[in-house]
Amino acid sequence: MMVNKKGLLAAGAVAVAASLALAGCSGASSSKSGSSDAASSTLTVWVDADRAAVLKDAAAAFTKESGVTVKLVQKDFGKIQEQFIAQVPTGKGPDVTIAAHDWLGNFVGNGVVQPVELGDTAKDFQKVAVTAMSVEGKTYGVPYSIENIALLRNTALAPTAPATYDDMIAAGTAAGTEFPYLVQVGPESDPYHLYPFQTSFGAPVFGTNADGSYNAGDLSIGNAGGEAYAAWLAKEGAAGHLSVNVTGDIAKEKFNAGASPFLITGPWNVPDAQKAGINVAVDPIPSAGGETAQPFVGVQGFVVSAKSKNAIAANEFLVNYIGSEKVQTELYKVGGRAPALTSAFEAASADPITAGFGAVAAKAVPMPSIPQMGKVWQFWGVTEAAIISGQGDPTALWQKMTADIQTAIK
Repeated sequence: MMVNKKGLLAAGAVAVAASLALAGCSGASSSKSGSSDAASSTLTVWVDADRAAVLKDAAAAFTKESGVTVKLVQKDFGKIQEQFIAQVPTGKGPDVTIAAHDWLGNFVGNGVVQPVELGDTAKDFQKVAVTAMSVEGKTYGVPYSIENIALLRNTALAPTAPATYDDMIAAGTAAGTEFPYLVQVGPESDPYHLYPFQTSFGAPVFGTNADGSYNAGDLSIGNAGGEAYAAWLAKEGAAGHLSVNVTGDIAKEKFNAGASPFLITGPWNVPDAQKAGINVAVDPIPSAGGETAQPFVGVQGFVVSAKSKNAIAANEFLVNYIGSEKVQTELYKVGGRAPALTSAFEAASADPITAGFGAVAAKAVPMPSIPQMGKVWQFWGVTEAAIISGQGDPTALWQKMTADIQTAIK
């Protein structure tokens, strides 16, 4: 089944409804009259409160064109993954749910989602977004947003963007502030925020396959670049540039108080910095190891339940409505995350903040969604914290971490 921009609507709304009159959608309840048609022509969609208003309009438009009713059910985003995995096998889950891309490994492993057909529209989305929503070469969702960290710069304290990590330290020192730069670390470290520095040493967590997907059999974190990164962590910890005492809240508060020209963070901290009177620029994170500093990209989208009996209508709703420029733009306005659809992103890039984060995202990498990534987090942060705090030989600690991850994966 291949869906394009004309999709089901080209065949006519009546034909669509008829093709869907098989059995009730997994999440819809029958009417009191017991009519199977009422249930079969309904899509149940789980969505969080922030995006419900936008989807309400999209759902109404879809229903008007197709005759298929879209029932929106608001859910706590933080609970969706667990509830979806629990309910879909019982037939009680929705047809469609909002999801973060790094849930996909868990979803696919549990058999609760089915691939979607983007068809010719795949090229209309930013490549990193489609890659993130794919597992083993199959696309499992229609992306709507991209989010990543970058370097926020207080232009009053640092008029130009640093080209390298050393340049950033030099500019921060010249500014005479309390901190040359800020990044959240915390007592157990924060590998997410430090990952761009790690990748600049050529030490990704996993290697990739030819199609860009992650290869769980290639644990690259312990390579020579990883050892060089570990040595760098120890050096920067000893110099005071990295500290487990700097949490996310402290980093944000200090930057907003003018205590540093630079903060490595995401778009979620920009509004408060601007409210504090800081003229903010968004720059690439400078390389510490010589290679490109690549942060993780987080992508959000919508996926289709493996148990949905209305998969054709679900695919149509996602590709031609959630995937439309109008809806992607409206989702951007309510969430502040850069649109995944290229045309919507280009329009949103009139905002220099969005353009800045988007430029960084173009060279970033998706957060691994493979199940094995869960084993990495278990050892990664605590090892970084130990190295930063000078609690042992950095190479030995890093290689022990790698061995522990490998054992846990096996």
